[in-house]
Amino acid sequence: MIDWKKNLYILTASIFIVMAAMTMIVPFLPLYLQELGITDPAEVSTWAGLIFGINFFSAFLVSPLWGRLADRHGRRLMVLRSGFGMAVVMILMGFASGPWSLFFFRLLNGTISGFNPASIALVSTNTPKEHVGRALGILQAGAVAGSICGPLFGGIMAEIIGFRMIFNITGAAIAVAALTVLFFVKEDFTPPQHEEKTSTMQDFKTIAGIRPIPAIYAIIFVIQFGLVGINPLVSLFVEDLSGGMNSAFFAGLAVSSMGFANMLASPKLGKWSDTKGPHYVLYGSLMGAFLFSIPQAFVTELWQLIVMRFFTGLCLGGLLPAANTLIRQLAPEGMESRTYGFSNSFLFLGNMLGPMIGGVIAGITGIRSLFIMSALLLFAGIILMRKQVVPVLNSK
Repeated sequence: MIDWKKNLYILTASIFIVMAAMTMIVPFLPLYLQELGITDPAEVSTWAGLIFGINFFSAFLVSPLWGRLADRHGRRLMVLRSGFGMAVVMILMGFASGPWSLFFFRLLNGTISGFNPASIALVSTNTPKEHVGRALGILQAGAVAGSICGPLFGGIMAEIIGFRMIFNITGAAIAVAALTVLFFVKEDFTPPQHEEKTSTMQDFKTIAGIRPIPAIYAIIFVIQFGLVGINPLVSLFVEDLSGGMNSAFFAGLAVSSMGFANMLASPKLGKWSDTKGPHYVLYGSLMGAFLFSIPQAFVTELWQLIVMRFFTGLCLGGLLPAANTLIRQLAPEGMESRTYGFSNSFLFLGNMLGPMIGGVIAGITGIRSLFIMSALLLFAGIILMRKQVVPVLNSK
């Protein structure tokens, strides 16, 4: 097996472990806050929102820095830095003495996180260009599979061993993933010899000056904000449709159906990116996600929502891999990781703002309006593709 395939499969397995471990804490974080002494339901909700959001905020701020260091010292080093750093922080979360200490650890976790983005940069730069789309699709399938399994494992283990012990298991699992990368993943990387020192703003101006990279960044933000960002609010809509019966189970089913479809479609759509062109896959996937988002605002039965979420997930499987493939093709030589670093900032910004703004909109106009908002954002992405991305790439 040639090295790029070996790296791909090892990193896919490692990302599965990391995502499963990181998402194991999702089902019980509000309950853990209660164990830490927060008993008022309104306070629990506020703290849970802050603690979830601060992770994405700090990651949004530091992603360009990690991208710069990756270009200078190698992407594998950034995967290891993130893996071992998150392992330590996750174990420390199990020793939190109150909400403020948990808030600080989540802030620290976001600052040193980046296992997935660094793995994407490593795979994309060490894979032959004609196979990058398929490779990134496989990598995303591993990440999504982990995020589906993690909450299930976490919920089961919380009942058996308690909340604090799960953080130890999570940290140990991430450490195993990092050790696997340390011993088995190789990188073909030559450090730059005479690189001119530039600021983050200068780097951004250089990268943003390459069309259509700014449009792709905006589309990545739209994807995370409009599709992934509203996932935490879907449970409220499920509760309405189910009449409150088994709402937790059905909420998990609605979210998991989208993730399962994403996992199934990512490798195939990634392969199409290599053969048909990533801009066509991104354009078609945006169109499909837009068309399947609209009916979700008008469903009257729970099964209808689950079916529409599944089809939306199939389209989601082609969005980020195709966008990341385009970034790899367009990134300036020697600045690949910085280009991905700014991309990750837009991704984390969408993750952070989606639930926050979506919650405000849902409170004012109702849950169903979220799907209209999502459709409008995706339509804006389609316009960007049609006006800014497809014509430029077709002319090259």
